[in-house]
Amino acid sequence: MKKRAHLMTRRSLVWLMAAAVVAGPAGAAQAEQATITVHKDPNCGCCAGWVQHLRDAGFTVRVEEAADLDAVRSRLGIPPDLAACHTAEVAGYLVEGHVPAAAVRRLLSERPIAKGLAVPGMPIGSPGMEGGKPQPYAVVLFGADGQRPFMRFVGSQAIG
Repeated sequence: MKKRAHLMTRRSLVWLMAAAVVAGPAGAAQAEQATITVHKDPNCGCCAGWVQHLRDAGFTVRVEEAADLDAVRSRLGIPPDLAACHTAEVAGYLVEGHVPAAAVRRLLSERPIAKGLAVPGMPIGSPGMEGGKPQPYAVVLFGADGQRPFMRFVGSQAIG
């Protein structure tokens, strides 16, 4: 019996196109449904606040307690100048610090060529750092091409 090569028939092409149309919005929803794995210090309250912010925004979050976050950041390749409070992994990207859910959602939607997003430091008003007068801050996109602003926020609200 002779093996058949995988040929695209008219029927399989129509089926594939129909599946793509049907999966369109569902495919985008699946990207947003990706599980976010958060590496955090077990004693950090602001990290727990950020995890809750993500859950409130509809993300599924898995928490991994880590006493040595520097080792986690080093293993994952987070640039030292972007180090913050906690480190997360989602759909092949890294998320460092108090990045708002809106920025994570945009990252997953646009899928830029990058290593991930970061909010260096711990800006007052950022998700998990509520209390006091919110400071404006930038979410940074970082990767092999360096770093650049991705979005700007005051608190959890995107600006400009």
